[in-house]
Amino acid sequence: MNAEELREYCLAKKEVTESFPFDDTTLVFKVCNKMFLLISLGETLYFNAKCDPERAIELREKHHFIQPGYHMNKQHWNSVYVDDCFDDKLLLSLIDDSYDLIVDKLPKKIKEKLF
Repeated sequence: MNAEELREYCLAKKEVTESFPFDDTTLVFKVCNKMFLLISLGETLYFNAKCDPERAIELREKHHFIQPGYHMNKQHWNSVYVDDCFDDKLLLSLIDDSYDLIVDKLPKKIKEKLF
């Protein structure tokens, strides 16, 4: 999986926007103005995804390519090193989970507009 495939997958979700608010190499995806994924476009391709804290620990223990979120709250965010993972299904499920966690926290009126 490459950065463009990750980008297209994120943009296919409802109400998702993309921007470079921090620098030229960190692509940020938001749903309803709430960040759910950051992709580093530097030498090493990785993304930061929001994650349930208990699941985050389990994933880090099970997969060497999942680490505590770089420059993020390490309890709620994981860094996923794409080049070290050969399971695209897992990568996409981590993106889905991150998106869903953010959507679940949105006010009811906003969620009703999304779905």
